[in-house]
Amino acid sequence: MSEQILLTNFALLEPTFGEIRKGYQLLVEGDKVRELSTKPIKSPGAAKIDCGGNTLMPGLIDSHVHAIHSEVNIRFMEALPLTLVAARAATRLTAMLNRGFTTVRDTGGADWGIKTAIETGHIVGPRLFIAGQSIGPTGGHSDSRRRTMADGDACVCCNGLMFKSAVADGIDGVRKAAREQMRQGADHVKIMMSGGVASPYDPLDSLQFSDGEVKAAVEEATAFGRYVCAHAYSAQAIVRAAKFGVRTIEHGNLIDDAAAKLMAKKGMFLVANLVTYYAMKERAAKWGMTAESLEKNDVVLQGGLKSLEICKRNNVPVAYGTDLLGELHWDQSREFTIRQAVLSPMEIIRSATLVGAEILRLPGKLGTLAPGAFADMIVVDGNPLKNLALLEDQGRHLSLIMKGGKLHKNRLH
Repeated sequence: MSEQILLTNFALLEPTFGEIRKGYQLLVEGDKVRELSTKPIKSPGAAKIDCGGNTLMPGLIDSHVHAIHSEVNIRFMEALPLTLVAARAATRLTAMLNRGFTTVRDTGGADWGIKTAIETGHIVGPRLFIAGQSIGPTGGHSDSRRRTMADGDACVCCNGLMFKSAVADGIDGVRKAAREQMRQGADHVKIMMSGGVASPYDPLDSLQFSDGEVKAAVEEATAFGRYVCAHAYSAQAIVRAAKFGVRTIEHGNLIDDAAAKLMAKKGMFLVANLVTYYAMKERAAKWGMTAESLEKNDVVLQGGLKSLEICKRNNVPVAYGTDLLGELHWDQSREFTIRQAVLSPMEIIRSATLVGAEILRLPGKLGTLAPGAFADMIVVDGNPLKNLALLEDQGRHLSLIMKGGKLHKNRLH
C-alpha cells in the first residue's frame, strides 16, 4: 500500500463548493486524494497532520509564467549562457512552489529538460506544463534579434535570448515550427498574434501571422492532441485568434465586448496577468526596461481591470496568470489582491484553481481536493476569502505545502 497521510481539523476551501465548510477529514494515499469525508476516516497506519483549524485548499495554478525569463529587459539575456539561464530558472521555480503554486504553465521558454529536472527531483518546483519556444513572425514579438543581427548569426547555447523563442514565416514555416515544439515535448503551442510590451520593434497594435499561418499552427497542434495559446492584446487580434481555432488568449487587455462574446461562443479562455503591468510601471526602469517598452506598458495597464469586467459580463472564463520578468517575479501572488477591484475572492481563487485546471485539460485532477485528484494542497493561516493577502508574502502565511502527496513544507504537527 502507498504511504497515507490523514489531515484533520481544517476549514475546507474546496473551490467547487463556493464557500468554506468545516467538519471534514482528508486522506492522501500516494500522490492522490483517496478520501474526503465529513465522517471520521479510518486509516490506522496513516501519518496524521492536525491543521490547527486553518484553511485547507487546493494548490494554486499560475497559467502564465516564464521560468527562464530572468531579465526584465529581455535584451540582457543575449549575454547569458544556457547554464546560467537554467540555474536562474531553478531558483524561480522553487520560489513559485514556496508561494503555494503547485502547478504552473510556461508560455514560452522552458523546455523538456527543465520539466524533466523537476519530475526527477533535480529541481524543486511546481508541476510544469511547457510551450517550448514561443513562435512568431519575422519582426514580431518572438523575434529576439538585434537589428544588426542577421538570421543565423547567434549561437543558441551562448545566447539565452535566442533560446526562448522561434521565428517562423509562411504556412510551411509555421507548420514546421509547431511540429518541432511538439517534438520537443510541448504541452501547448504558443504563437504571437499582436505586438508586445517587452519586444522593442513591433507596435502594440500590430497584427502578426497571416490567417493561413494561424490555421497551420492550430491544425498541427490539434492533430498532435495539443492546443494553441496566442499572445494577443487588441480586440482585432483576439477576434482573428478566435476565428481560426486558438483556444486561449494570453493578456487580452484591450478586449472589447464583441471579441469577448466571440470567445464565449467558441469556448475559449482568457489568461489575464495584470500584476506584470503594475510591477513594470513601478520597478522595470530600475532593471533596464526601455522608455519605449514602458510607454507601451502604460497603454495595456489602463485596460487590465476593464478586461476582467468585460470577460465577466460576457461569461468568458479567466485564468490566473502573472507573466513576470526577471526580478519582478517576487510579485507573483500580488495578482490576487489586484483583481479584488473587480472580482470576488472566490472568483479569483477559482481562476487559480478550477479555471487553470480546465485550461490544462485536467479538471478533477488539479485545482480541487475531490477524491482522485492529485494531492496538491496548501494550508493557509487564516481565511483567504476574507483576506486574500494571506496568499502573498512569499508563502509566509502557508503552514503546509504538498505537491503530489509529498510535503514540500510543513510546520504543523
